[in-house]
This record gives sequence, C-alpha cells and structure tokens, in this order.
Amino acid sequence: MAGFSLAGRTVLLTGAGRGIGRALFMQLAAAGAKRVIAVGRDAAALDALSTLSPIATPYPTDLADPAERAALVAYLTEKEPDLSVVINNAGTQLPTDLVDPGAARYLPALAGEIAVNFAAPIDLCVGLLPGLIARPSAMIVNITSGLAIAPKSGAPVYCAAKAGLRSFTKALRYQAEARAPQLRIVEALPPLVDTEMTRGRGRGKISAKAAAAEIVRGMEAGKTEIYVGKAKLLRAIHSLSPALADRLMRAG
Repeated sequence: MAGFSLAGRTVLLTGAGRGIGRALFMQLAAAGAKRVIAVGRDAAALDALSTLSPIATPYPTDLADPAERAALVAYLTEKEPDLSVVINNAGTQLPTDLVDPGAARYLPALAGEIAVNFAAPIDLCVGLLPGLIARPSAMIVNITSGLAIAPKSGAPVYCAAKAGLRSFTKALRYQAEARAPQLRIVEALPPLVDTEMTRGRGRGKISAKAAAAEIVRGMEAGKTEIYVGKAKLLRAIHSLSPALADRLMRAG
C-alpha cells in the first residue's frame, strides 16, 4: 500500500497524557501534524502537552463512560470537520486472579477495563466513520498488543479485549477495502513497553519513545499491521508454532 503523509493532518489521539500516547504526540508533532486532539482522563497531563508543542488541543474525558464517549463523538463531528486520523491508544490493564474465590470484587473494575480497551475504540470508530469516509484520505489506527496474539495468565480480560479489538480491526479493514478504499484501517501491536502501566513487571521493555516511533513510521509507510519491537518475533513464532508462542507468553 502507498505511503501516508501525516503532515497537515488533524489527529485524534486517545490516552495522550502519558506513556505511549505522550510519545505518539511528540512523534506526530515531528511528522508535521497540524493539530492533535489529545484525549485522556488527566487534564493536567493533557495541558502539559501544550508546553511541548502548540499543536495540542486537550480534551479531558473518561472513555470508560458511554455518555462521555458519545459527547466526544458529537464534539468531533460538529467541531472538527478536518479530522482525518484517529488513533485509539488509550488502554488500562488490571492484573486479576479470576480463580480466586473473591474474584467477583473485580467486576466493576473489569467493566471499566473492557470499556476503555474495547468498547471505546469501537464507539469512536463507528461514530466517526461517516466523517472519515468523506475525506479524500483518512486513517484509523487501533493499538492492540502482542497479547492479542498469545495471552498471559495474569490479565485475562485485558488480553481478551485486545484480541477482540484485533478481530474488530481486521473485519473493519475488510469492509473499508471493499467500500471505502480511501480509509485505511491499521492495527499496531506493541510488545511490553516501559510505561507507568507496566511498572514493576517484566524485563526487556521497549521505551515508549521507540515504540511510538515505530508506530508512526509504520503509519507513514502505509502498513496495515505494524508489529513493534519483539512483537515481530512473536508473530514469527506464532506462525510456526502457536503452542510455543502461548508457552512463551503465558507467564507474562
């Protein structure tokens, strides 16, 4: 597929306040994006982006709340007619032992985890599709995880949500290829990234800056699937032996 220029684009970026999202913001600025509508829960973290680049437009909201997601879609539809890139990056991971007799206590938090990791990207994709399809060219990037390929034992709902988003992204790509080829549907699969969410666990992490740089390079290269860092190796192992990939990833 041909390349895709980010120069002059208006971009929606969720989870923009920290981690991969903050690093993506910096990469988008370097790539010449005109404006980034920076979405997240931490208003102060979003405001801080404006000190890094004037292209930031902070939009604090809680993507776990369906009403707030609907309000975001309504705002973008009415106020941002130039929006042509959507990056669904926001994510949250809750380590859980569901075999524990008291696991029911996790249910409220798990509902939020599903909402942010799975329901929110779907709502934003569906709600913003009419405007994106009307553009001469546009792109949706859903950021999943290597855990969408092979899950780990410690975060079953996170893994399931990312696997579901992977399938949704692929099916949506099929539809766009057939009916709206000017709209590119992209999946980015990072490995374990050194962020606040992963603090205290795992080794050999890639930096958020390096992960974001690979994602943006993949977008500009026109890739439909962007395997970041060690996710490339996981993909190769899984293609040869899914059972081996499962064993390698199981412990997390």
